[in-house]
Amino acid sequence: MSRLLSAVPGLAARAGGAVLEGATHALALVRRAPKPLHPRGTVWEAELIRTGSLLPTGVPWLDEPGTERAIVRVSAAIGLPHGWPDLQGLAIRLPEQDDADVLLASTGMGPLTRFLLRPVKSSGWHLSTTLLPYKGPEGPLLLAAAPTGEGQWVLLRAEGQGAWVAFAVLRLLSETDVEPSFDPVLRPLPGLTNYDWVARLRAPAYREAREERGEGPASAEA
Repeated sequence: MSRLLSAVPGLAARAGGAVLEGATHALALVRRAPKPLHPRGTVWEAELIRTGSLLPTGVPWLDEPGTERAIVRVSAAIGLPHGWPDLQGLAIRLPEQDDADVLLASTGMGPLTRFLLRPVKSSGWHLSTTLLPYKGPEGPLLLAAAPTGEGQWVLLRAEGQGAWVAFAVLRLLSETDVEPSFDPVLRPLPGLTNYDWVARLRAPAYREAREERGEGPASAEA
């Protein structure tokens, strides 16, 4: 699996990036808004409690216990009318981890469906994953969040298509009107990096979203 993910051709990544860029542009044309992606949502001060793991990944943030504050955006990626299935998004900013960002979206949870976006209702149970893998010390790693109650999620990680393993709990504390610009490519978690093809795949869509918001081209914010 690791060799397969590392060997994805750059041409295919650029082609996929062009598709995402076009989709973002089309969405902005259909629904004019300051943010073509994640136009509706709430931002919260939150607490993240890491319980650690008995099955180490080589990434201290995943393997070791600890408690830290977080900023969390709960949103719908497309912005369809309330009650309609949408791509539910969960974005996490970690100030104590060099402002690292984690972006999650609703997907399936199986070995293959975890790599596929899945529109769901915000009120229903669903898994949200990073969709694309990080490059960890031992190979590809995915992160995920599953709701366990109102304003609370259990965070999980999986090695490629392997089993999900819980490592943390995320709790919303109080709503805030300060929303950061989340950037999982430029601000990955310590100990994790982005595969080159993942960065190339994400960049065009983020660039299109920035241009639609009237922002500069300096980063890949979402």
